[in-house]
Amino acid sequence: MTTAISAEEQRLRRELAAVYRLVAHFRMTDLIFTHISLRLPGPEHHFLINPYGLLFEEITASSLVKIDIDGNPVDATPHRVNPAGFVIHSAVHKARSDAQCVLHTHTPAGCAVAAQRDGLLPVNQISMEFHNRVAYHDYEGVALNLDEQQRLVKDLGDQPVMILRNHGLLTVGTSAAQAFLRMYYLDKACQIQVSALASGAALVLPDPAVCDLAARQLNGEATDSDYPDDDAYDLAWSALLRLVDRIAPDYRE
Repeated sequence: MTTAISAEEQRLRRELAAVYRLVAHFRMTDLIFTHISLRLPGPEHHFLINPYGLLFEEITASSLVKIDIDGNPVDATPHRVNPAGFVIHSAVHKARSDAQCVLHTHTPAGCAVAAQRDGLLPVNQISMEFHNRVAYHDYEGVALNLDEQQRLVKDLGDQPVMILRNHGLLTVGTSAAQAFLRMYYLDKACQIQVSALASGAALVLPDPAVCDLAARQLNGEATDSDYPDDDAYDLAWSALLRLVDRIAPDYRE
């Protein structure tokens, strides 16, 4: 039996559907694989996730599937759910109350950096947002086994992003918007690093103290800055919603 959808759930469905379309637009997809999950309010521990088998560019607010913490559909749905694909997401959601949204990708640049011994380097200002804020988890095979969850959660700790070695990227956020923006810039940082290393030229890496300052500035923690820019991500998200309204307005359906 399908339950009625509250106004708040409908708002969250549209926000998550917008993120799926943006991930498709910026070419961060892997066909029908990878997931973006979003926690719904309430004590039931219910989540929204993509229907298994749909391309991200096909996902709409109404097609998102409501599941429980184990990845099982809560309501009747014509769509198949991939419970195994929720192994990573459910572990993070259970462990982190701030992980309202969990976003996972297999982008070429992200996978390339995930294969590099030194991980993400502070090669550019975009990379600095994540300076000393990246967790790493060693590859254990395809994430189909529940016993990997505790190791994954331990490795993530309280960091906002994680590089899954030999696998891909993961971000968490207090909203779908925050998780997306973190992924957008984490992937861009990986693209820049891959390009810089491919040039063969010696890299210039800033002093660690400068990296720390830039990280605090980019994360809204530099209270001593002369010109704070605390609403930058809010402005960027509003602009992205205007973009998705233009290119894929059916995401709201």
